[in-house]
Amino acid sequence: MRVLVLRPAPAAARTAGTLAARGHEAVLLPLSKAEHAVDAVRAALAGAHAAIAVTSTEAARLLARLGDDLRPHLATPVFAVGDATARAVHDIGFADVFSAGGDGQALAALIAGKADTLHGPILYLAGNPRAEGFETRLRDVGIPLHVVEAYRMAPLVPARAEMEAALLCPIPDAVLLYSRESARAFFALSPLQEAPERFEAMRLICMSPNVAAAVPARFTARIAVAAAPEEKSLLALL
Repeated sequence: MRVLVLRPAPAAARTAGTLAARGHEAVLLPLSKAEHAVDAVRAALAGAHAAIAVTSTEAARLLARLGDDLRPHLATPVFAVGDATARAVHDIGFADVFSAGGDGQALAALIAGKADTLHGPILYLAGNPRAEGFETRLRDVGIPLHVVEAYRMAPLVPARAEMEAALLCPIPDAVLLYSRESARAFFALSPLQEAPERFEAMRLICMSPNVAAAVPARFTARIAVAAAPEEKSLLALL
């Protein structure tokens, strides 16, 4: 199966390797790139906080860039949105890592359940753009939260030749949609705008119902939604 991967580097390369191991042809067309706010995170870590919250492996990649400056913080508890993010945080040296195994709402519930053990604000290493459900839920239950914008996913617009090679030579059998932003960016690409009927047989593999909601109406018959918001469940639909 020819599978289109829209993720930024280096995540795209890992996904491509997994797809190849399963016998699929991965086609990479990144629609964003990560811009890290390393100095802002370093300053935030120097302030008072009881735990760290992360909702993406991108936050772990940023933290890894701190090098020796990260050492004093490795005993801090970390609450991660899912297993992949938890593994990424553990791999850079954090020992006390908790996985919500779900989405932002599940992460908020996990932290709320441990509120009695937390004596200080939660430092949330957030991305931009992001959903606000996690922050809203914690504030609703009265847990203090310090949000620092740790990274920004800056949009990329591929060159016309790159788009045509990925989308038309031949048309992919499926596309992996990890976020609402990537879904919106994908359907805004000129080949899909100019002749959308060419892509109506393509399967749209969505990470969550929230992602699927960003798919235009004419394509919804080809949507499949992962059973859980994690890559393992996403790829199981291929």
